[in-house]
Amino acid sequence: MIAALLALVGREIRLAVRHGADTLAALLFFLLCGSLFPLALGPSADLLRRMAPGVVWVCALLATLLPLDRLFGSELEDGSLDQLLLLGLPPSLVALSKIAAHWLTTGLPLLIAAAPMAIMLGLHPHDLAPLLVGLALGTPTLSLIGGMAAGIVLGARRGGVLLPLLVLPLATPVLIFGAAAAYAGEFELSYAVEFDLLGAFLALSALLCPLAAGSGLKAAAAA
Repeated sequence: MIAALLALVGREIRLAVRHGADTLAALLFFLLCGSLFPLALGPSADLLRRMAPGVVWVCALLATLLPLDRLFGSELEDGSLDQLLLLGLPPSLVALSKIAAHWLTTGLPLLIAAAPMAIMLGLHPHDLAPLLVGLALGTPTLSLIGGMAAGIVLGARRGGVLLPLLVLPLATPVLIFGAAAAYAGEFELSYAVEFDLLGAFLALSALLCPLAAGSGLKAAAAA
């Protein structure tokens, strides 16, 4: 079962590399969205520095939403979803493989791009560690929540409109505590509590979100 799961993850990564438009679009959106804040807020370096962690987190959340509409939709359209569900793996593990590939091809590039964006906004390099650790814990949770929502609305009419309405309220606690950890590090305060909460969110999401997404896949395939 583990070998089949890893094979599915590898398949999804190869497909994402072959059709890299979604990954490139998410990364460009992340960078362009972050570059708009200095234009809107003005040239105050101190204001940009204080807002940098929140800006990075908001841009990462919005960029994560972009590929979700096609996360399971292409397999449903071409019939390969039925073939994936016939492999013998539980639907939850099929969904988990897609979600893991989503993070590796979207969340990980965003995590790498977060450092230069934060420095561009004026954040000191020695304050990057809490921001990046928070993103390393938070972006997988965002992918899990997004994958769950994509599975639930799979096959629904105007599912792309419903996705942000489902994801944004559930992702708000991750956004709050992720940004709070970065701000605590900037002001030399303890951020252990924020990291503990982000880890708890990740563990809970890893248990529940694939189950919900798998149920959505099974229902969409049977429809």
